[in-house]
Amino acid sequence: MEPAAAPFLRNPLTLPVEDRRRAARSLYWRGWEVSQIAEELEVARTTVQSWKDRGKWDDVPSIRRLEDCLEARWMMLIAKDRKTPGDFKEIDLLGRQVAALAKVRRYEEPGGHDGDLNEKVRNRNTAPRKEKTPPNHFTAEQATELKAIFLDQLFGYQETWWANLSRRTRMILKSRQIGATYYFAFEALIDAIESGRNQIFLSASKAQAHQFRNYIVGFAKLVGVDLKGDPMLITSALRPQGEAAAELHFLGTNFRTAQGRSGNFYFDEFFWVHGFEELNKVASGMATHKHWRKTYFSTPSTVAHLAYPYWTGERRNRRKAKADRIEIDVSHAALKDGRLCEDAVWRQIVTVHDAIERGFDLVDLDELQDEYAEDEFANLFGCVFVDDSLSAFRFNDLVKLGCDSLVDWTDFNSESARPYGSRAVWAGYDPQNSEDGDNAALVIMSPPTTPGGKFRILERHQLRGLDFEQQAEFIKAVLSRYTVTYLGIDATGVGAGVYQLLSKPESGIKGVTKIEYSLEVKAAMVMKAQNIVRRGRLAFDSLYMDIVSSFISIKKTITTSGRNVTFKAGRGGQDGHADIAWAAMHILINEPLDGKERPKGSMEIIE
Repeated sequence: MEPAAAPFLRNPLTLPVEDRRRAARSLYWRGWEVSQIAEELEVARTTVQSWKDRGKWDDVPSIRRLEDCLEARWMMLIAKDRKTPGDFKEIDLLGRQVAALAKVRRYEEPGGHDGDLNEKVRNRNTAPRKEKTPPNHFTAEQATELKAIFLDQLFGYQETWWANLSRRTRMILKSRQIGATYYFAFEALIDAIESGRNQIFLSASKAQAHQFRNYIVGFAKLVGVDLKGDPMLITSALRPQGEAAAELHFLGTNFRTAQGRSGNFYFDEFFWVHGFEELNKVASGMATHKHWRKTYFSTPSTVAHLAYPYWTGERRNRRKAKADRIEIDVSHAALKDGRLCEDAVWRQIVTVHDAIERGFDLVDLDELQDEYAEDEFANLFGCVFVDDSLSAFRFNDLVKLGCDSLVDWTDFNSESARPYGSRAVWAGYDPQNSEDGDNAALVIMSPPTTPGGKFRILERHQLRGLDFEQQAEFIKAVLSRYTVTYLGIDATGVGAGVYQLLSKPESGIKGVTKIEYSLEVKAAMVMKAQNIVRRGRLAFDSLYMDIVSSFISIKKTITTSGRNVTFKAGRGGQDGHADIAWAAMHILINEPLDGKERPKGSMEIIE
């Protein structure tokens, strides 16, 4: 096949020698043979061969050959007097190809770099470089802004806590839900940023300790800092460059893993933890050096708790000679405004009334007093310790049952669509008492997998202000996430309507069982629960302090006839709510008193 003529040649004989040599090289690179080139250009074959050998046309890189071909075609199209639309498109395409090859040539030259090929890379390399912000780092501006946000939102009693920040030891007895955990998380973060001191948060469970962490992460986001890690390492521009980062540890029952750590520590709800003596020994060890601070804060539990002697100062006196003993006034009147006591511990009592007096406006006091029985309100919001000597259940027995579910229950994930997989659960429902304003409660447990094994409270819910149909819908929605094989319902009052709705096949709940109260049934349920508690066969997350309160509020009493003993709580308006405890006992009674499997068909308890 004859090669196509070279269109850029007019009369080869009129071309200068250099142009003919360049034309010959171009034709050669496009695949022409030497003899064909000589004939086309009307020169001797030996001349073309000489040009080829001296110019080393075969050794020229392919990119140079491609440039020549593109240039020849481009120049031919440009030289045309009349151009078609297709010619213009091809001229544009060839121009861009030539420009691209020019970038490649620059890249291949000495000193070439990626910016020669990519304009964005070149611009990025020429722009002034921004220094990469270290992780978990606060600039001076961010630290100042965060502290201003913190101080601007404090209530009066929190301002008192801030004013006593430098106290070596603080012990605070406080009302529920007045923002203590929120405040101390913020206080600790500010201190870590400014002083570089380590901060250690100690709670009864990992879930409870992580409330601190969640607050701290949220605080940092207010100024654009994304905190990560557990333990969390924090640096700031307010500290000398190169100084070690402040460490924030969030500890539940795994406190032993941090025994080698040191720093300020915050002991949350210390009146509700099991093994306070051991926990406090480890915690105090973390703050041995005098520049570390110790902060204890909690709602009160019972006078039987091991932390109570620390609060009153009795434990200090036990180790002192009689002449060296001190008396500490721990009355509300003495500690309302906070006081540095005789044992060098700064103490304060903050009731919900105190908090409201000092600006706290996040609760409706009348609503709280209407919702809770008098003694329960006094305990939860009035900082009054409970005397459990008349209770059917002992506080110290119950608090031992608390565990760290995030660590211990590897087969349960509360955030999953099926928290307990397809394994069976039992549930109990205690209805709302319309006369006394009692709450309704729903409890879900995993039953023992072996005779004598443990029950575990996976979830508990309290319902208020719903009619029987709404309560039934709520129960169905919650239980739809589980494989329920038993549901015990107190079928009196509102419970009768709930039972009727849930016992229908279309409810989708299996094992719905009616429980009709009598003195004998109530006594049997309490006796069964007492046995399970004493034997340590019940477990729940230590964060669920309301479970303990609910069981403690059940007291032994005499019937109105004076002839029989019964158990009462939350039904007379003065004894506190025990709805969670009763709902739990509706489950526990499904297991026979001897702890063996109940025969099929004998699950109903109808008296």
